[in-house]
Amino acid sequence: MKKSLIALAVVALSGAAMAQSSVTLYGVADAGLGKIKSAGNDASNKVQFTSASTMNNGDSRLGVRGVEDLGAGLKIGFNFETGLDLDDGATTTQTFWARQANLSVGGNWGTVKLGRQFTPSYLTTAAYELTGTANYSVLGKTYRYAGIGSRANSAFAYVSPNFGGFTAAAAYVSKNDVGANVWDLGLMYNNGPIAAGLSANKVTGGKTNYQLGGKYSFGNFAVAASYNQASQANLRRRGASIGGTATFGATSVTLDLTRDTKNEWTGKKYTNGVVEAKYALSKRTFVYGAFLRYDGDNNYGIGVRHNF
Repeated sequence: MKKSLIALAVVALSGAAMAQSSVTLYGVADAGLGKIKSAGNDASNKVQFTSASTMNNGDSRLGVRGVEDLGAGLKIGFNFETGLDLDDGATTTQTFWARQANLSVGGNWGTVKLGRQFTPSYLTTAAYELTGTANYSVLGKTYRYAGIGSRANSAFAYVSPNFGGFTAAAAYVSKNDVGANVWDLGLMYNNGPIAAGLSANKVTGGKTNYQLGGKYSFGNFAVAASYNQASQANLRRRGASIGGTATFGATSVTLDLTRDTKNEWTGKKYTNGVVEAKYALSKRTFVYGAFLRYDGDNNYGIGVRHNF
């Protein structure tokens, strides 16, 4: 009897040991100087300190994520993330965890994620966009990640495992949560020199948005192109992008252009573009400078970004 009890205790302790968990604190600090004329809360006609602005490479942020290994290939995780303005230390949104607030369950079959998170159309764009979806990304600014934006509230999402470079993502938001049914589908490929993505999304009562893009890397160079349609309140913006990046050691230079073939948002077709230069000081820190031409306005900035 004692041997049986001891055996059961060993099994129970072994099961507890298998359930390992980890929590990671991470973030970004990004600040600089810039002049921003494009419409928005950060618009200014004078050179000023910039943080969490159009001409920063990214928003400063602080996040925490964790994962627990439940055994048998099953894991549960979470991700909370808030934005920071280095100008005065304030959060950049009224909702504290507005950048990420989600719970996930994953295994060999993929991952189900619940809560505020990246949209599949954003993930698709990130697969081939040349600036790494910087704040001044001309593709992100012009077509707003196939019209749906970078994040979704109250989302039910699924991301598949990687099959030979292919990954699929799907998300759904119910009408009871945001006032309209929303669906978003993305298919990404990243293998060797080729990265590509195709996505489509729709809000009930609106038009279907879509994008198709790809990037090819060879030696010190990469070229990318895409075709996009985005809609807001049944007004469409449609057009193409083309660009390239040259990398020489720690230095990279990117030129990316978009051209509207249809623009019901402003009633005028625009050619937009961004020129970006970066110099890596380390694996986690780089300095950058960028010039963005967006819907007739010129914006420029320089800054430094540190990832931790």
